[in-house]
Amino acid sequence: MPKILIAIALGIVCGLFFPDWLVRIFLTVNSLFGNFLGFVIPLLILGLVAPGIADLGKGAGRLLLLTAALAYGFTLFTGFFTYFTCDGIYPWLLGAEDNMAVVAQDAVALKPYFTVDMPPLMEVMTSLILAFTLGLGMSVIDGEYLKRGMEDFKEIINKVILSVIIPLLPLYIFGIFLNMANAGQIAGVIGVFLKIIVVIFVMTVVLLFIQFFIAGTIGKKNPFRLFRNMLPAYVTALGTQSSAATIPVTLEQTVKNGVRPDLAGFVIPLCATIHLSGSTMKIVACSMAIMFMSGLDIHFGQFAGFIMMLGIAMVAAPGVPGGAIMAALGLLQSMLGFDETAQGLMIALYIAMDSFGTATNVTGDGAIAVIIDRIGRNRKG
Repeated sequence: MPKILIAIALGIVCGLFFPDWLVRIFLTVNSLFGNFLGFVIPLLILGLVAPGIADLGKGAGRLLLLTAALAYGFTLFTGFFTYFTCDGIYPWLLGAEDNMAVVAQDAVALKPYFTVDMPPLMEVMTSLILAFTLGLGMSVIDGEYLKRGMEDFKEIINKVILSVIIPLLPLYIFGIFLNMANAGQIAGVIGVFLKIIVVIFVMTVVLLFIQFFIAGTIGKKNPFRLFRNMLPAYVTALGTQSSAATIPVTLEQTVKNGVRPDLAGFVIPLCATIHLSGSTMKIVACSMAIMFMSGLDIHFGQFAGFIMMLGIAMVAAPGVPGGAIMAALGLLQSMLGFDETAQGLMIALYIAMDSFGTATNVTGDGAIAVIIDRIGRNRKG
């Protein structure tokens, strides 16, 4: 995140005085990186999602399915809660005509010096369907060869993300903001970014209170005490920006909420992988803002399908830094029509708020554990 923020600041400053020929050099680099990203996205979806779905087929049977269904339900609720909230407040918060057109505007039509086409091996939707088919198939068959092959493929994709995409992201973001500053678009974009960050932070707090109210009602416990006990996990996640790294703290605080240790030891690590309410909120809110800024129509039916697919596509997302937005790029492209510039803005805006989303994810894991614990006790009773 610090590198991304520095890249944004440098892009804004340099865009005020860089000559056009120098800006075009960075546009050329961005063009090459953007084409490579388009090539990798279907492979990324296949490599991350298929093994992630396959892994859900292992383990504790009915308890696994119950936890996965509840986590997916929380994620769906978050997506639709975010959609309706943003649909209500964005028109007056981002309603100025100059803000709506700021991304679509092309004040200075600078072009890269050259570009290299890198057509993907398959369409994004094809890769999603293939990932779901292979993942579900691997979860029910006994063969290990395909699973080992897909795990190796996943490792290759992780290496590409960690060694190529993540290191080059700051340069890519720098080029985007350099071009916007050079074109005179930056003031509106930054102003909108700050408004969105404040809105999403407030929504995460409201969402957590809703989740713990539900957990407290079902678990017959004080929701405010449940939430207060989970605050150490929230603060830890703000610093680590990793659901996996926060598991020990989340687990400890969940046990303090009265959840059985053996059940918490199962639910918390699983939810660190499959429960992504905070990430879903950021992606839905940011994508709606960028579409609104671009003057694009926003339809409920379009976002309903996007939210449902997003909850599934991000199953394996926490495996890599910034994994949620990486796993979502294909859906943003295929279902919402995001081009390279819009995807770059999404990455920058998402990573700038990465801590808030991760903290919301892990804190909500505690609420899910309380619900699963109550259901388990009722069945035993």
